[in-house]
Amino acid sequence: MSDAAPAVANKAGDIRQFLTFVLGDERYGVDILRVQELRCWEPVSRIPNVPSYEKGVVNLRGAIVPIIDLRERFQLGTGQVGPMTVVVVLQVNVGAAIKIMGVVVDAVSDVVDVEKNAIQSAPHFGTKVSTEFIAGLASVRNEMVMLLDVDRLLKLEGLEDADDGRTP
Repeated sequence: MSDAAPAVANKAGDIRQFLTFVLGDERYGVDILRVQELRCWEPVSRIPNVPSYEKGVVNLRGAIVPIIDLRERFQLGTGQVGPMTVVVVLQVNVGAAIKIMGVVVDAVSDVVDVEKNAIQSAPHFGTKVSTEFIAGLASVRNEMVMLLDVDRLLKLEGLEDADDGRTP
């Protein structure tokens, strides 16, 4: 008799869904439950004296939403806005509050299912993006996807103290 446990069918709780997108030649993913909406690129209102990756803010149904260019934030170079450029609007936990933030990506790929046990820890070498932003790595269709920690994305210079996305 074998000591190996029989295979058990995956329960819904064992699978997470991620929205995947492209920055340069790399694929990234964010938890689909954190995605509020996808928007086409539109001009932003610039804010003076902020890093270049902080593109500015947009008014999203009365809420002022900061827009971050992930390509620039991750030091992947300056991207060109094109027809595939998308702003992914994310819900981010900051303490007990939920804030809204938009991130500019080169293109959105698709929504993928990833088994929790298939998510691996991020190595401390070999990635262009600081591992502080990476929640894990997963192989999707034989391609490595870096899964981002959405809450840490807001921990950028001064943004964690920014407006909470509500109008006064």
